Amino acid sequence: MHFYRPLGPISALTFDLDDTLYDNRPVIHRTTLEMLAFVKGYHHCMSDFTSADFEHHRQALLRREPDIYHDVTEWRRRTIELAMLQAGLSASQADEGAHRAMDNFAQWRSRIDIPQETHDTLAKLAKRWPLVAITNGNAQPHLCGLDTYFSFVLRAGPDGRAKPFADMYQLAAHKLHLPPEQILHVGDDLTTDVGGAIRCGMQACWINLRDGDLMQIKDSRLLPHLEISRLASLNTLI
Repeated sequence: MHFYRPLGPISALTFDLDDTLYDNRPVIHRTTLEMLAFVKGYHHCMSDFTSADFEHHRQALLRREPDIYHDVTEWRRRTIELAMLQAGLSASQADEGAHRAMDNFAQWRSRIDIPQETHDTLAKLAKRWPLVAITNGNAQPHLCGLDTYFSFVLRAGPDGRAKPFADMYQLAAHKLHLPPEQILHVGDDLTTDVGGAIRCGMQACWINLRDGDLMQIKDSRLLPHLEISRLASLNTLI
């Protein structure tokens, strides 16, 4: 554990989910393959659909509607719907197909291998402080056994713009009835988690799981209050 800014009183902790509480890379890789297989098998018009096709439609939608970036679930659903429409499916077929594809996506997306260290650490911390999840992604904690630790979960889209925008950080403070400076946010991303939290007045803990080097950053706003290399280190704050 390394300290870079003075750490003030802590009355609650907020957590990023993906790549903070578990390794999200294999989850996304597998889920993307399963989603692609589902779409290809949904209708014969989609049998030649590829990941490159998905990305093409995804970027086209983003260019037309930049704000869709803040809701990755709706962005994905609309992308699939657009691809199906352009392949010749009717509006009702595309709508149903996109919703069914997202149901399939949600099932695979939450098949996450949660480390026992994560369970043990969150259980200990939750006895001392209220915990909140703040995510830009679409993992569903209740489907992977993490929901019992959190007072509530905030996700980009339904609960505001994606991190590093302040929307979800401010909403968390409001729902916790706490000033932002008494909340410690924990996350793996220096821009969305550390920078976002600090800019809205929270304290920030960077979990450095991939041997990142703070000495290489040029933006002092990305300097966290503390750095850890494993989640269990947070137990020392109790």
